[in-house]
Amino acid sequence: MGLAGDAAVAIWHDIAVEGRDEFYRWHGEEHMPERVEIPGFIRGRRYAAMRARPEFFNLYEASSPDVLRGPDYLSRLNSPTPWTTAVVKHFRNVARSICQVAYTAGQGGGGLVATVRYDVPDILRADHLACMRDEFLPHLLRQQGIAGVHLLMADVDASKVRTEEQKDRAEANEIPAWILLAEGWGDIQAFQSLCDTTFHADFLNGVRATGPKQVGIYRLQNVRTEVDGNTG
Repeated sequence: MGLAGDAAVAIWHDIAVEGRDEFYRWHGEEHMPERVEIPGFIRGRRYAAMRARPEFFNLYEASSPDVLRGPDYLSRLNSPTPWTTAVVKHFRNVARSICQVAYTAGQGGGGLVATVRYDVPDILRADHLACMRDEFLPHLLRQQGIAGVHLLMADVDASKVRTEEQKDRAEANEIPAWILLAEGWGDIQAFQSLCDTTFHADFLNGVRATGPKQVGIYRLQNVRTEVDGNTG
């Protein structure tokens, strides 16, 4: 069991203090339900920082990359609700990537997640993918307390598209090119220690990648799936 689809939207952000309460209401009551109602969207998750910056990490899983480039998703992004327009003005330090899932495996979902953002030169892309798929990620998955491991590659062109919703934000967003996610389902201290050992200073050299490396550890706050709105 891994991610619920072949594509994902990964978003990191902070929220201005004055918009925090409204953000929680909007994200839980309108935004996540709206997203998973889009055909091809399967699940949305929101995490909050335990040891990370920015404070929030959001992951939306979709059935295919075509869903994230398609008219249903784009129409939502280009026709934001009044509530969305009001709330996204409070977003700060946004990083957002529309991604293809390059690798995903696991026994289930975890309440903890480590996100690792980094880069890979084009000349090392094939070597990096082989290293991650054949060695690093299977080894990480075997470690105590790891529920799942996932590797995402950004579609940079799709991620660059400026929609009406993005224009309402206070600033443009960063586009992380490569994203590694490790889900944990055990004790917090043990998970943090494993992440410190795994994603050490020389980690990227060992997997044929480059920096800057950004590592964050988050805890799950909210989950929505495509069937949540249809249950009695």
